[in-house]
Amino acid sequence: MILDKIAEINGSINGVVWGIFGLALLIGTGIIVTCCTKFFQVSRLALWWKNTIGSIFTKNVLKHRKEKGVISPFQALCTALAATVGTGNIAGVAAAICIGGAGAVFWMWVAAFFGMMTNFAENVLGIYFRRRNSEGEWSGGAMYYLQDGLGGYKYEDKHCKAGFKGVGKILAVLFCIFTMLASFGIGSMGQVNKIVANVAAAFDVQALSSITVLGDVSLYNLLLGVIIMILTAVITLGGVKRIANVAEKIVPFMVALFVLGSLVIIGINYKAIIPAFKAIFVNAFAPEAFVGGGIGGVIVAMTNGFKRGVFSNEAGLGSSVMVHSNSSVAEPVKQGMWGIFEVFADTMIVCTMTALVVLTSGGLTTGVFNIETGELAAGLTDATLVGGAFNAVFSWGNIGQRFIAIAMFLFAFTTVLGWSHYGSKAWEYLFGAKTTFIFRIIHVCTVIFGAILSSSLAWDISDTFNGLMMIPNLIGVLFMIPLVIKITKNYVDRKVKGKDVAPILSYDPETQKEMESKLDS
Repeated sequence: MILDKIAEINGSINGVVWGIFGLALLIGTGIIVTCCTKFFQVSRLALWWKNTIGSIFTKNVLKHRKEKGVISPFQALCTALAATVGTGNIAGVAAAICIGGAGAVFWMWVAAFFGMMTNFAENVLGIYFRRRNSEGEWSGGAMYYLQDGLGGYKYEDKHCKAGFKGVGKILAVLFCIFTMLASFGIGSMGQVNKIVANVAAAFDVQALSSITVLGDVSLYNLLLGVIIMILTAVITLGGVKRIANVAEKIVPFMVALFVLGSLVIIGINYKAIIPAFKAIFVNAFAPEAFVGGGIGGVIVAMTNGFKRGVFSNEAGLGSSVMVHSNSSVAEPVKQGMWGIFEVFADTMIVCTMTALVVLTSGGLTTGVFNIETGELAAGLTDATLVGGAFNAVFSWGNIGQRFIAIAMFLFAFTTVLGWSHYGSKAWEYLFGAKTTFIFRIIHVCTVIFGAILSSSLAWDISDTFNGLMMIPNLIGVLFMIPLVIKITKNYVDRKVKGKDVAPILSYDPETQKEMESKLDS
């Protein structure tokens, strides 16, 4: 009864935040930033590629820092990817295809293309407006550029001025509240729900799964939730450095392993690759009958593509800014370029791999998913669809489904870790750095609910909290686009065009001096 009421309330809110206004704000912001930066993700492709994946093995990127709460750019990327590369990349893509058809994948790509620059802008602002907290650690995020950028700080150029002090503070507080709620949804319940569903299906223990508790909850699911909760506590209660140390070891391994496995599946079904891409592009504008067809079908495909795209790469939420701000990097634009790569790796690579696995495995109409009718192969759901696709090739000993269950565990568990940090930073803004352990304990306790909630409710709650976070963050980004342009132009003038101009690194004069000394060292 209580869960039904929660579902009803959540459905009403979800319809608003993911309606025309929310989607227009999300994609519109990305389009505006892209145009204002002259399509930086394309025109400066060589620059951001060189400064991200091209510099991955350099000392400046990999070297661990001894300063409290300071992590390397690579650790920042891995921790951000830990939070973004989660169930959205596996079950989320599958769910988008199941609801919106193959065309939903195209709209995920659109959201990611423009989302690259939204994420870029967020991280530029995050580094520019970060500051030291009472514990001596870096703190940054949308709440700070809403407070000090939108709300109080006056830029030098008249056309860049802002000063909505009251509005900025209110939006900052709202963002923090929504972030904490999101950390319980996308960063806890939604992830754990998919872990438990896949592990229970792939590694069933009949003696435990046959016993029900708390109504109709499997004892096996409950025990899995308890185990995940204990693992989460051991890592997250150690703070950002422990989370980053775990993330940099797991994330590269899990992404490489999943992409390799996906390439094997796609390679075996190579004849379906071109038809799959054709289906993605055609169905984006001419959906099959099962998603409604016509204009209604296009809207369903578009909405689900956008929602799952954001659920996957988090561009527009202002979330990853909170860990990127802990980076040792001095240049806002440099960390912004890592933000571009983050979205590229998450959606353009990992999500595309998942989509092709689902669409090519066994053929477009005879495999695990029928693009014409929307029907799944017998015994599969959106949560287990990718596992079924792997099983179609690696069927011996159920190894394909077990591989996906392990991948899902790694993807989703690291997401829980990353979101614990995000939520703790929001808590820190509201209640102070010395009390963040209280939030971490609460976050750990919410893990168990992911094991007992229904899949659809946990997913819907995550969507709603994502949308609520997105609104105040994007309002701030939109108002501060002139500042993003100014900082970006300053970097390009210095680093690309070789002009002798003073660097723009921080809104705070003391921090500006500290960062300038790092540039000189």
